[in-house]
Amino acid sequence: MYMVVLKFGGTSVGSAEAVKQILAIVGGDEHLGRVQVIVVSALSGVTDALIGMAQKAALGDLTYREELLALEKRHEEFHGALLSGESRNEASAFVRSSFGELGRFLDGVGVLRELTPRVLDYIMSFGERISAVLISRVLTGAGRPAVYCDARELIITDDNFGNARFFPGESYLRIKNYMAKQSGLVVAAGFIGATGSGETTTLGRGGSDLSAAVFGAALNAEEVEIWTDVDGILTADPRLVKDAFRIDAISYVEAMELSHFGAKVLHPPTVKPALEKGIPIRIRNTFNPRGEGTRITRDGAPGKYPIRGISSMGDIALIRVQGSGMAGVAGFSSRLFGALAAKNISVILITQGSSEYSICFAVRPEDAHLSIEAISKNFEREIASAVIDPPILELNMAIIAVVGAGMKRSSGVVGKVFHALGRNGINVVAIAQGSSELNISAVIRKEDTAKALNAVHEAFFLAGIRSVNLFLVGTGLIGGTLLKQLERHRIILADKHKIRINLTGLANSRRMLFDSEGISPGAAKTLLMDDARQAEPFELSEFIKRMKSYNLPNTAFCDCTASDAVARTYEELLASSIPVITPNKRANSGAYEYYSGLTGLSREKGIPYLYETTVCAGLPVISTLRDLHLSGDTVRRIEAVLSGTLSYIFNNFDGSKTFSALVREARARGYTEPDPRDDLNAMDAARKALVLARECGMPLEFEQVSIEPILPEACFRAQDVDAFFGELEKSDGVFEERRKQAEASGRTLRYVALIEAGRAELSLRSEAPDSPFRSLVDADNMVVITTDRYSSLPLVVKGPGAGAEVTAGGVFADIVRIARTLV
Repeated sequence: MYMVVLKFGGTSVGSAEAVKQILAIVGGDEHLGRVQVIVVSALSGVTDALIGMAQKAALGDLTYREELLALEKRHEEFHGALLSGESRNEASAFVRSSFGELGRFLDGVGVLRELTPRVLDYIMSFGERISAVLISRVLTGAGRPAVYCDARELIITDDNFGNARFFPGESYLRIKNYMAKQSGLVVAAGFIGATGSGETTTLGRGGSDLSAAVFGAALNAEEVEIWTDVDGILTADPRLVKDAFRIDAISYVEAMELSHFGAKVLHPPTVKPALEKGIPIRIRNTFNPRGEGTRITRDGAPGKYPIRGISSMGDIALIRVQGSGMAGVAGFSSRLFGALAAKNISVILITQGSSEYSICFAVRPEDAHLSIEAISKNFEREIASAVIDPPILELNMAIIAVVGAGMKRSSGVVGKVFHALGRNGINVVAIAQGSSELNISAVIRKEDTAKALNAVHEAFFLAGIRSVNLFLVGTGLIGGTLLKQLERHRIILADKHKIRINLTGLANSRRMLFDSEGISPGAAKTLLMDDARQAEPFELSEFIKRMKSYNLPNTAFCDCTASDAVARTYEELLASSIPVITPNKRANSGAYEYYSGLTGLSREKGIPYLYETTVCAGLPVISTLRDLHLSGDTVRRIEAVLSGTLSYIFNNFDGSKTFSALVREARARGYTEPDPRDDLNAMDAARKALVLARECGMPLEFEQVSIEPILPEACFRAQDVDAFFGELEKSDGVFEERRKQAEASGRTLRYVALIEAGRAELSLRSEAPDSPFRSLVDADNMVVITTDRYSSLPLVVKGPGAGAEVTAGGVFADIVRIARTLV
């Protein structure tokens, strides 16, 4: 008959509601008639409470008595919610008797002021013994007759109190003989055993799991099910990686590797007795009994991914020993690790370069200084003679481990791991990989743990999904339009293109808001002003500091302001491996040294710096120039209409309206700033021309850009906008005369930037009938690029060069481009 052994952990028996789940599981169709043994832990938190009381008693701290009463009351309330009538009275008598005995033992510890491991084991055993008795009575009361089994009579161990080793032969025989006499359900106390002379022992970390495995092995069970409060073994710690998911099947050695580096669901050595007999272990969730859980077998089953999971050890110390006296010296490693072993120091990870010049290893932080002392003393003579250096200690480090037997069959796993870490600016201090290719471990800074886990997890398990954690500064016309576009298209991006844009930080000139779970783009501007969402006063340095402190993988910064101060942060951001997307021209049209530094830093670190929208909004001008350069072409000349305002004015300056009337019309249509002089001074067009010149390799400063003034000086001296238009109307005749001169020769006026032979200039030109600029309409921009390849017929980029929708769309495209670089 198919038979399983069930084990329920502390959270599964921690409350009356949890025990009702156990009743449903044991009595459900899946397990009805198939369960002979249930192994239970103490109620959640009880073992730690018992240890704490024992330690207090040994110190003479009488507050243990209050804690004892509280613990007794908890057990009374526990069974009181599950039993009634005579069964409840009997359970109450049992609890009073058990806690009376426990109290006498604690009092004895207090009198002697001594707590031996043997006595502590006996005190700890009360948790499982009381729990098992109560659970057996609850099952009986619910119509599933069950008997309590004192596992101390069956599991025989040595006398290593606190971490006793069981004896398989005698234990299995006793279990078989005991179970042969039982006709109903047996509820066994986990975690405990006894020596051959009957002294109570505990089985160490994961002892209740070991108890279940021992029963399963003795009875040749089909499966051992360990019920806990999670759905199984997950691909990563869900507290750090929200996209972690359940692993269907895993091998024993894979589970061992994951648990060594921090996965706490299971302590694999405890289930070894079952696996040695080929009995699978399944981890299941008491609170989600329909879930399949994770099945652990000797060899595991092939998975769809090259790795099984990612784990971490969040606080370790790294010690490095180096020196020329190490190379080729036989026995050096033996001597080094022998010194540590003599101090009972466990080494977590070891790595050594092939040069034998250095060796580094990881230990727990509490062992770090003792390790340094042991090495310094053992190699005192070598250090004194400078044959080797004094040992170097690095604290606040962590280990991430990528685990999976599938790595043997998959190439490129190591490259994918370190690409994911590198592109997120995570420095790897040390690397270790066993010859079995089951585990790749990397030592990183402790503060980067969550970021590293998420980056690697996404690279392997969400390879089809690329995400960006976006921090946006500027919610004005461009930024506000971008938020609307993000809201409209983010679901389509996620569903069709597997790109997730998570708006994590947001700021305008007054307030800022952060939410690592994501801010709704559609509600972002409202939330920014909502006190309930804890929006706070904006301070640029604090915004940058907070963004960096989140330390999220795939972080990107978007600047939708026209601020010099924000532009000055780009260098810091790129140096921190944070991509920058911006339509703000200030950085690229400021000092050449700063522009050159930013683009150089981007290339050097491989961190995107995207500014397509700084010239001609969403038109692909900068990317086209970059592609021409990368493909070996040389740009010889650029001619361009770069101002939407000036394009509109001169495209429509045909004599039907005066120049000043066209300027008024452009202002009314929103093509100019509130003060049109901000556009008619051609400064904005000059900055764009400077950016294009620099993209072509010209080391120009803004002062070197030649700008032909469009307006007479009197227009700029005018006190306000009305006065400006008054002065402009006085010049209508001058503009009309110039228009007529051009028309007489079949030409039209256009304000054009010319970039050629190391110079950049902007001027009002008369364009011939065959000029491409004659085809411009409305406020369109045009860039005409002449190169070695495009010499007789230049390359033309034409379209709307201004406007919130097209500019925000270009910024949006750059954000998506960031996501695409994550593969």
